[in-house]
Amino acid sequence: MIGAMERCDFCELPIDGGCACDLVKDQSPRGQSTGTATGDAHFPTGTLLISPRGVAHRPGCPHQSDSEIKAPLWGWIPDADPRLWRRLGENSPARATHGNTERLATRRCQSCDT
Repeated sequence: MIGAMERCDFCELPIDGGCACDLVKDQSPRGQSTGTATGDAHFPTGTLLISPRGVAHRPGCPHQSDSEIKAPLWGWIPDADPRLWRRLGENSPARATHGNTERLATRRCQSCDT
């Protein structure tokens, strides 16, 4: 059956179509590129990005392109409390304060979780 592609639980990219979670172990910064809210503005380092699937990402995540991170699909929390990242989970979700404010993150991107 041809249908929707299976997506990685961590990076949300299609498996065998962009996901490199098993291949990419180097989490070094890749230039100064970060996600964008509107196409030109860059998210500051302390922003917590929330994907449509409820996964929290940090700016500069190697699995997200600038053009993907924008409302209404994504939500974000600028200047998020640094401890929020570690508390994040099913029992302690983070709700977006900007972009799509209905977005809740209940898990962390494995690539961003360094």
